[in-house]
Amino acid sequence: MQLLITGAAGFIGAALCHRLLEHGRSVHGLDNLNDYYDTQLKKDRLARLESFGEFRFDRVDVASRKDVEKLFKANQFDAVFHLAAQAGVRHSIENPHKYVDSNLTGFVNIMEGCRNHDVQHLIYASSSSVYGLNAAEPFREDQAADHPVSLYGATKKANEVMAHAYSHLYQLPATGLRFFTVYGPWGRPDMAFFKFTRLILEGKKIPVYNRGNMARDFTYIDDVVDGILAALDSPARPDADFDPSRPSPASSSAPHRICNLGGGRRIPLMHYIHAIEEALGIKADYDFLPMQSGDVVSTSADLTLATEWLGQEPKTGIQNGIRRFVKWYRDYYRV
Repeated sequence: MQLLITGAAGFIGAALCHRLLEHGRSVHGLDNLNDYYDTQLKKDRLARLESFGEFRFDRVDVASRKDVEKLFKANQFDAVFHLAAQAGVRHSIENPHKYVDSNLTGFVNIMEGCRNHDVQHLIYASSSSVYGLNAAEPFREDQAADHPVSLYGATKKANEVMAHAYSHLYQLPATGLRFFTVYGPWGRPDMAFFKFTRLILEGKKIPVYNRGNMARDFTYIDDVVDGILAALDSPARPDADFDPSRPSPASSSAPHRICNLGGGRRIPLMHYIHAIEEALGIKADYDFLPMQSGDVVSTSADLTLATEWLGQEPKTGIQNGIRRFVKWYRDYYRV
């Protein structure tokens, strides 16, 4: 089976590539290595992957229609994991066009490649950000997700709607996975767990928004990779019970499904910070701040569908996950 993974130098993409390569699979990776965060970290992730003989890599921007078309014409991919995107909720407020180029134009380019070259399954990254103003926790896939509070969240919701259209028009099996606050070794420096660790080690105050009155469904990277691989083995199929008079956002008469991938617990932000402090052996100095634009107070995932359809349940608790991240951080940065 020929596999394409976009965003292969990114946090989740590199972890997925590494798992597949460890299991002897051939992987074709794609990434544009943009400078949204430290490109050296991306290059170091790639270096780990390039130690495997079954890894091929192309530096391609998914927003380039010409380059994406060329890539699909030169290869015959059986399945595509589309993880490339311009990440970051708050960054989308200041740089909206980057999100349109990568997350919308890039998504269409990948879907066109899939439908024109007989790809059998498209698995793509969505986000808990699509739930936006929804306060009915835990979030379920059959709930409406029509009120995103950031452009990033809006582009991810748009991806789901676009993928459904292609599934309906071209019978392209497509699976959208809504990731909930992924953390762990080789993570993104712009994310809270990474910034908190760095600032604590530097003896600086850590910014705690909404004065700490927040919670997230934190998901360890290995659990996310488990869920993605389970989706590969369970392609989306039309739902025989789909009722167009009462359509559920979670299923369709087309081969398209949406599924949450979360950590299984709603963790208060201060509990998360205390886990980092414990792993570091250092007490943090807090800077309590008001809520940020584009953010939400709480997220938590209903994992019923992930359990029933993909057979997946999270295995890594927050204490163990944070300890593993802190160990990696100290080793990588030699601190």
